[in-house]
Amino acid sequence: MLSADRVSKSFAVRAGFGQRSKHLMALKDVSLDIHVGETVGLVGESGSGKSTLGRVLLGLLAPTAGVVRFDGAPLPRRPPIAFRRACQVVFQDPASSLDPRMTARAIIAEPLDIHRIGSTLERQSRVDDLARRVGLDPNALDRRPHAFSGGQRQRIGIARALALAPRLIVLDEPVSALDVSVQAQIVNLLADLRTENRLSYLFISHDLRLIRHLADRVAVMYLGRIVELAPAAALFADPRHPYTRWLIDSIPTVSESPHPARVPLPLADTSEPPSPFSPPTGCAFHPRCPIRQRDCSNVEPELTRVSENHFAACPYAS
Repeated sequence: MLSADRVSKSFAVRAGFGQRSKHLMALKDVSLDIHVGETVGLVGESGSGKSTLGRVLLGLLAPTAGVVRFDGAPLPRRPPIAFRRACQVVFQDPASSLDPRMTARAIIAEPLDIHRIGSTLERQSRVDDLARRVGLDPNALDRRPHAFSGGQRQRIGIARALALAPRLIVLDEPVSALDVSVQAQIVNLLADLRTENRLSYLFISHDLRLIRHLADRVAVMYLGRIVELAPAAALFADPRHPYTRWLIDSIPTVSESPHPARVPLPLADTSEPPSPFSPPTGCAFHPRCPIRQRDCSNVEPELTRVSENHFAACPYAS
């Protein structure tokens, strides 16, 4: 339904007085497909390019190179109304993504108003129905966002995203700002809505436990590139890229070892990721990689098949 074909995105960052502007390569040759009814998890450390990829796929940012396709057709620089209706987003922080001057009812109804869908009475009925579907009391919708809890505000954001009956929703860290108990409620709600409406999700998160619970396939990003792509079950059972293995071994657990059959993989030299303004040559992960070889600093590996439907950007993946 929605795909990125070798998409790159760079930003010009202004430097200080008398200095040249710098270029930050946020995405580099990223290819990713999202199919109908599928949830794709997108994971990686902060600054890996996850949110930038989500915004490029939504047409909020134009790619520097490559092309985004929707239903097989290239997405123009100014996406058509049909695309805007079909693809929506739920942002990370519900407090900052909701207009504090508007009531919850007006926030949920805004997409219907913009697209002129239905009469006034039909829109109000639609808003009440959306509120019930996400677990909100329609009688409370005349309050402003500050009067709701964090979980309720995120439900308002989800209801707004559902207003136009979209086919795909980009979820950009939708529960990271919420308490753990509220996170579980929102995640279960998203799972139920996906089943009811046959929605597709791009679920962006650094929490691999949530991704494991929700995603059908998982893409792992590192410094603007996808370094591993596989079905969720295969990726968590048998991660091939050393960066993916390190991420999974870092999942907090109450047991002595999250993966007793496998020795946790330590990072080499430093645990800090390199600067995106001056990325390493060759494989971007090689300064931190414990299994690096001599040619890793010179050759940039491509994402290649290592088994059925499992791809990794490491020639030494095992």
